[in-house]
Amino acid sequence: MTALLRSWIASANTAETDFPLNNLPYGAFRTGSGDLHAGVAIGDRILDVSALEAAGKLDLPAGTFRSGVWNDFMALGADTWAAFRAFLTENLSEGAAGQSDLQGFLVPMAGTRLEMPFSVSEYTDFYAGRHHAFNVGSLFRDPANALPPNWLHIPIGYNGRASSVVVSGTEVTRPNGQLKAPDMEMPVLAPSRRFDLELEMGAIVGQPSDRPVSVQQADDMIFGYVLLNDWSARDIQAWEYQPLGPFQSKATATSISPWIVTKAALETFRTSTPVREKELLPYLREPGPMLYDIELEVGLAPAGKDETVISRTNYNEMYYSAAQQLAHHTSSGCPMRVGDLLGSGTISGPEKENRGSLLELSWGGREPLTLDTGETRTFLEDGDTLTLRGHAQGDGYRIGFGACSGKLLPARAV
Repeated sequence: MTALLRSWIASANTAETDFPLNNLPYGAFRTGSGDLHAGVAIGDRILDVSALEAAGKLDLPAGTFRSGVWNDFMALGADTWAAFRAFLTENLSEGAAGQSDLQGFLVPMAGTRLEMPFSVSEYTDFYAGRHHAFNVGSLFRDPANALPPNWLHIPIGYNGRASSVVVSGTEVTRPNGQLKAPDMEMPVLAPSRRFDLELEMGAIVGQPSDRPVSVQQADDMIFGYVLLNDWSARDIQAWEYQPLGPFQSKATATSISPWIVTKAALETFRTSTPVREKELLPYLREPGPMLYDIELEVGLAPAGKDETVISRTNYNEMYYSAAQQLAHHTSSGCPMRVGDLLGSGTISGPEKENRGSLLELSWGGREPLTLDTGETRTFLEDGDTLTLRGHAQGDGYRIGFGACSGKLLPARAV
């Protein structure tokens, strides 16, 4: 594992920051009512990449950052990604000759508004966490048959809505939908009573494909990762999901963290592949470790009250990696685009405190969760704020994602 890379920006050298020189995540921001700019987080500052480009200080095609987001940069490919990261690392390092050139392009992060860092082309959500799938299957089926017959052979997923992906800090309105209890003759249109979170990671596709790709090729196509909360209306889903799966129950919102942590920043945190009960088909077998050691947690804060951390887990609990999910996605010939977003599926661990959704934590609502405030939750209540956090722990530093948060507002009048 590499040691801390020291920067001439002092705030980037602390053990507590999410954004040391080892990280250099990519985002988009505004200052006041100004234009959208692309930026790189470093300590408590943002390096204004759009302004650097406008000043002619970047060796990139003209207009790469004109939009303020990272899609056009992603499209330039892995060699450009590596060269740009090397440029940033060299010029932000302690004692760098380029310090005077970049100093004037630093913006205090505290005075900015963070926006979506890329334009989402398509969104696909997977169901690829073993513990989550087993828990959900045990809730609704016999635990002996908790996993569907295909689960150990294939990354299960569904096509979601790119239009409802929002950046951290965006408020989320409780959805209305069709609800039907077993004792009801007819469904009703009403606010969801079992609204939930899902702790996930999101992988961002940085290169397109128009044919099947291998797991290694898929890994090479991935630009970076974000935290992802796939808000879920469990009661709407229970009524609508047969036979075609989730629809409106998953279309309210999907929140992501504002900083794209690049695959290059996570390289030293790759971890071993999971133990498999069934051998995968050749096209899904990993050429090496494809998961990462990323510590994750979820905080829940009732309106006006302190937060309780309700879950802690790790991305290495996944059964299928993002590269495997992407390889499977292309196996039918499905084209992939720059800016496609893949949700990992809920990340739960083996113990109760490692569960990544309230559905699991409250065991379907039968075991209410007690918060530090003394209140209880089975599912989310209006005014609750959910915050996802994650980081990979290095030697005296960490590679963090920033917070992924959202406050739940009451449903609109029916």
